[in-house]
This record gives sequence, structure tokens and C-alpha cells, in this order.
Amino acid sequence: MAIEQELDLVEISPKAKPPVCKIIDYKKFLYEQKKREKNLKSKATKVTIKEIRFGPQTDEHDYEFKKKHAVKFLQDGAKLKAFVFFKGRSIIFKEQGQILLLKLAQELEEYGKVEQLPRLEGKRMIMFIAPKKVK
Repeated sequence: MAIEQELDLVEISPKAKPPVCKIIDYKKFLYEQKKREKNLKSKATKVTIKEIRFGPQTDEHDYEFKKKHAVKFLQDGAKLKAFVFFKGRSIIFKEQGQILLLKLAQELEEYGKVEQLPRLEGKRMIMFIAPKKVK
């Protein structure tokens, strides 16, 4: 039948009993399959991570400025990576860095939830905040 119609016999579902086949143009079948995969790929969510860097003794104005940016990032649906960078001997202010990050987490509570509490990694204290789902 496929030869008569000058088309191809394409096996659609090989695991079915009996196997499902269609008489169609194979190149058209491949094209539609690629199109379907591309459509599924475009609907997949892409997670972007935005970073905000603080010093252990960040001034109040700078803190508010960076917090405003953090709110914008979370509202846009991006994850937020906030970290305090300790230079040289400033590592002795670990508590100040942790207090700063916890204060930021508390103030951003309505925009996102803390995914990972502040944790010291080398000379950085890192905290992740994920955006809340937009209804």
C-alpha cells in the first residue's frame, strides 16, 4: 500500500501489540517530531541565578540599594545568590556577615523563600533564595 501511494511505512509504536505503523512521508514525520521536541524544550523553565555581593560591614544605604535589586530579581522569577565576601582579616566578622544575610532573608520573605541558610565556604558566606510562585 505504501509503495502504491509512493510514501513510507513508518513504525510509530514498536512496543505495542501489534506494532503501530502509519503510511506517511518519512521526512515529514521527522520534521514534525523535531518540531514537537523543540516546542517541549521551549516550554521548559530556565532557572537563572542572580548574585548580590556584600561586604561584612556594608553600609545601610548600600544594603537598601542592593535589597531593592534583590526584590526585582525575585519578582522576575530568578533565584538569588546573596553572599558576603570576606577580604583579608575581615573573616573575624563572620557573625556580622551572617546577621546581614539573615536580615536580608527576613526582609525578602514576602518575595521568596530561603533555599539554603547562610553557610561559610572559604572566604564567602553564601545563601540562596528562591522566588515564590506567582499566582
